Amino acid sequence: MVDRSDVEAAAALVEGRVRETPVIAVDGADLGVPGQLSLKLELHQHTGSFKPRGAFNRMLQGSLPSAGVIAASGGNHGLAVAYAARSLGVPAEVFVPVTASPVKVQRLAGLGAQVRQVGQHYAEALAASTQRAGETGALVVHAYDQPEVVAGQGTVGRELERQVDGIDTVLVAVGGGGLVSGIASWFGGSVRVVAVEPEQIPTLHSALKAGRPVDIEVGGIATDSLGARRIGEIAFDTARRTEVVSVLVRDEDLVRARRLLWSELRVAAELGGAAALAALVGGAYVPQPGERVAVIICGGNTDPSDLGPAAPH
Repeated sequence: MVDRSDVEAAAALVEGRVRETPVIAVDGADLGVPGQLSLKLELHQHTGSFKPRGAFNRMLQGSLPSAGVIAASGGNHGLAVAYAARSLGVPAEVFVPVTASPVKVQRLAGLGAQVRQVGQHYAEALAASTQRAGETGALVVHAYDQPEVVAGQGTVGRELERQVDGIDTVLVAVGGGGLVSGIASWFGGSVRVVAVEPEQIPTLHSALKAGRPVDIEVGGIATDSLGARRIGEIAFDTARRTEVVSVLVRDEDLVRARRLLWSELRVAAELGGAAALAALVGGAYVPQPGERVAVIICGGNTDPSDLGPAAPH
């Protein structure tokens, strides 16, 4: 179990190595949704997502082996591990599926990681990385199901609480569940946490329905960032303990939310990064009048060429 004290310890450890990302206040009417929103822009974190928080916390727990670190990723976690490894002066080997975004693969190589593309989905890359770690002795940095990683991601919630007074609800995208479980661990049920997943990748939603983590079929347009086949054990336990609310969004709402972020705010999010906002745009989550809602925009590793011109006013 990860709790508030673990997140506090992570914050102390990663201080100076990760950025405090900005929060912007937005009139929901500008995005076609009700109320006032606070958007936390984690896409402005090092490597373009929240992931360095967990990567650094895992890697700073003790001395690192000479073999360095190893990870499996849809892309964003690998970028974070590669960045942290370069900062700490150790080698990194990152396994990604062949479906990973070319933008992310290119950036991985640019950060000095040895990149290996294996399989169609994250689960296959994970299996290959686990086997490789056993051969090399490298430190495994899991994308979402290690306590140190979850506690590091929880510093997003800690930071948000200090930036915005009186939050009622936080909307968070879910892939394997590291971010949502970290944030839920920080708030401990004092704030409603809404877990947002694409309809075609319902990892947490299916687990809560089944009463345990289960394998699912992975599909749709956001697999490169939210494509875990099975929710992490930590995320599942935390979601039940803190009564996380689970909602699903359509692929078309992901596209619409991403385009709105660009056209109205000039925020170039990736599809997974826009998922939390998609819950409001598509009506999967409807706030009550006066409800103070924060939305985590969690990733921006995307090719912006398809965003098009700003919508006319």
